[in-house]
Amino acid sequence: MSHIQSQRWLLNRRHFLHGLGTTVALPLLDAMIPMRASAAATAKPKRSVFVYIPNGVNGMAWQCKQSGKGYELSPSLKPLEKHREDFTVFSGLHHPNGLGQAHVCADTWLTGAKIDAQSGRKYENTISADQMMAETVGQQTRFSSLELSISSGTGQPFNSSSLAFSRDGVPLPAEDNPKTIFNRLFGEEPGGIAAQRNRLLKRRSVLDEVLEDANALRRELGKDDRTKLDEYLHAVRDVEQRTERLDAWLDVPKPKLDPKLAAPFQRDVPKAQAGEYWRTMFDIIVLALRTDMTRVVTYMNGSEGNGLAIPEIQITQARHNLSHHNGDPVVLERLAKSDAFIMQQFAHFLDELTKVKDGDEPLLNRTMVLFGSGMSYGHSHCNSNLPILLAGGKGLGFKHGQHIDYNRPHLKEDYTLSYDEWRSLCGKPKDDKARLSNVLVTMLQKMDVKAEMFVDSLGPVSEIV
Repeated sequence: MSHIQSQRWLLNRRHFLHGLGTTVALPLLDAMIPMRASAAATAKPKRSVFVYIPNGVNGMAWQCKQSGKGYELSPSLKPLEKHREDFTVFSGLHHPNGLGQAHVCADTWLTGAKIDAQSGRKYENTISADQMMAETVGQQTRFSSLELSISSGTGQPFNSSSLAFSRDGVPLPAEDNPKTIFNRLFGEEPGGIAAQRNRLLKRRSVLDEVLEDANALRRELGKDDRTKLDEYLHAVRDVEQRTERLDAWLDVPKPKLDPKLAAPFQRDVPKAQAGEYWRTMFDIIVLALRTDMTRVVTYMNGSEGNGLAIPEIQITQARHNLSHHNGDPVVLERLAKSDAFIMQQFAHFLDELTKVKDGDEPLLNRTMVLFGSGMSYGHSHCNSNLPILLAGGKGLGFKHGQHIDYNRPHLKEDYTLSYDEWRSLCGKPKDDKARLSNVLVTMLQKMDVKAEMFVDSLGPVSEIV
């Protein structure tokens, strides 16, 4: 086989695998009998949800002035007032590897990886925190994780439309249509179980052929090409393993839902109705959690290049355009209104998690929800003082109702919340030890992931546990 033929073979196979990745559901189920009787299967579920907003916020309206328990909620966070004892606000957090980055903020929000988007180097990411959780708890549910976004698929390198990355740093495709997501979770298999099993058998056959051809090709390649091929083969085997696990769940009936619960998801909700669309996405997350279809969810409310306008409140600009305000008070006011509106939808999500009972406590008590962005000051793409809050998880041992401010000990005066102060807070970390990875490793440990550290973390956040 010639070098050109080899490259063409690899390219065709990569396209084939990409096709599988976008059509195969991605539950990372254990290759054993589902719902096995074990201590892990019968223990009270622990859940995590990650909600991302793009392009930062208007920090003058977002930043809380006081720290500790007696703080006053900022204007942007006022919609969460009734839940203030169920969440913690953080100020001053950053990803050391994310400083100076622009449109890869979502790519690294849950990985903390160093991605050089400026020099044209090869795009390389690492495993995201949610997928580490999925590896630990995913075998107990039909879907080890659920990836939702404003855009379906994986997006592009340096501008992903998914927060979830596999152990090889490969983005997992997300879904953006509530009706499609609902049918994937609760709908019947197209053509019935027998037809689905037949499709999986055909897929196995194709994968076997790919592996056989690749092993034959490997002997004819140089060292560097063999390394690339080995990475590819690892991905093929990963798809093969997922195919086997999908088959293992085919004989396990899906939950039968009350028609009233299912009705809202039987119609298409246009993204032009931003508020209704976001609430519907949040509602389907609640439904997936309450039926224990999954215990790990990522949701991109928007990406750096695709944040919705909000015509309900006369915001006709996309979020990316709002973030490039250049200090214009009119545009900044619109950004603040957008932030508050998004928090209203998030408050709805917390409302629903509180209403649903999980045994003798609210579903929110057994669910950790990380909300925030990988950018703080969007106009200059600054990544310090990230807008972050952690909600829920009281039943897992979290203490909330506070504002943990890593900036304050390094400030000579109280916050003025001026434009210049906001830019300064976002430009360079005031506290190098205030790392988002510390929050992530805290969540990982609460999900029983055996992790002493995550990327550059310095330890769990003692103030909330």
